[in-house]
Amino acid sequence: MKISVLVAAYNGEKYIAQQLASILPQLGEGDEVLISDDSRTSKTKEACKPFLKDPRVTYLEGPHAGVDKNKEFLLRQCTGDAAFLSDQDDVWLPGKVKKVMAAIEGGACCVMHNARLTDDELNPIGETLFENKHVGTGLVRNVIRNGYTGCCMALTREAFEAALPFPEKLPMHDQWLGLVSERVGRVALIDEPLLLWRRNEGSMTGGRTSPLQKLLWRVEIVRALLRFRKS
Repeated sequence: MKISVLVAAYNGEKYIAQQLASILPQLGEGDEVLISDDSRTSKTKEACKPFLKDPRVTYLEGPHAGVDKNKEFLLRQCTGDAAFLSDQDDVWLPGKVKKVMAAIEGGACCVMHNARLTDDELNPIGETLFENKHVGTGLVRNVIRNGYTGCCMALTREAFEAALPFPEKLPMHDQWLGLVSERVGRVALIDEPLLLWRRNEGSMTGGRTSPLQKLLWRVEIVRALLRFRKS
């Protein structure tokens, strides 16, 4: 199976080279890494330049319409049988690709693995993603309290194509991809942390979102699911 790694970038020059260096050794010759850059400056592209010598790496100008549209753009551009979503500032641990692909080859249409939460210097901050978000599968569970997290997810082509196009007013692309995957087939969880995830207090708690906004997000995702039809 051909693997596509989709890196959505925005002012990512500080860490993106470290991320790419952790990804490429885990890929085969026929795999691809697509970088879609939504930055308004050339700094991210400059940081990526040493990696563009690798024929597997392609740099793309992003749609400049926000992170969800950037991820949708990448999914439409990729040519792989499986798509790994990637942020610009994490570090993939050795064995991530092999372990996730084993779950896909075992019949999962979507895989989400655990991650070790760290500070900016990659020092662990005492818990994992699964502990922080109480991750589990189930449509109702993940509508009420979403645990799907894009940087830890990989999907088969069947699953991500079923989720395209993203609905308008989509609250979170990763939540949508996870919920659609549950409608398409089986979602597998890997409890082992396979990624170092740079976090700060604001990003761990989701920032300042009002209860009303959270309710409206849930209404929109339920509406989108009711409109969804498995092909």
